[in-house]
Amino acid sequence: MTIETARNPHPIYFIGAFATGGLLTFMVHLNGELARYANPLFSSWTAHGAGMVAAVILLLALYRRRTATAGKTARAPLWAYMGGVSGAATVILTSTAVNSPLGLSGTLALGLAGQVAFSLAADNWGLFGLPKRRPDMRDIAALGLVVTGGALIILFGRGGA
Repeated sequence: MTIETARNPHPIYFIGAFATGGLLTFMVHLNGELARYANPLFSSWTAHGAGMVAAVILLLALYRRRTATAGKTARAPLWAYMGGVSGAATVILTSTAVNSPLGLSGTLALGLAGQVAFSLAADNWGLFGLPKRRPDMRDIAALGLVVTGGALIILFGRGGA
């Protein structure tokens, strides 16, 4: 990806990211409901088992013979395979938190704050092969707004009971 492409992303990326946020919210709710009736570990196993079945079906439906490549294909670094571990921990922790007084919106607000904070740290230190990028005042302000919004939801968002 070129720097110019990164600065001017296609609108489909914004739509996809927004839709992913909605799907993530739906997933957290479903996993939380399952954990409420069973437990967070069972919720994680079920979510990842269903994901594996869906992935296998998709792979079988889209399978095409790979054409022989002239050179060696690059292999993913070993740490790239750890996404499943963090995914399992995420399902367990969100399934627990969503069934606490935080509720769905508080869990997701704190989760978003954690995502922004970790991504800024990853950019700053160039973690996981990312190019190093020092966060500027806009990044810090954005994190502050996310944390403030999360605090408003958690502390003052009582909902209608």
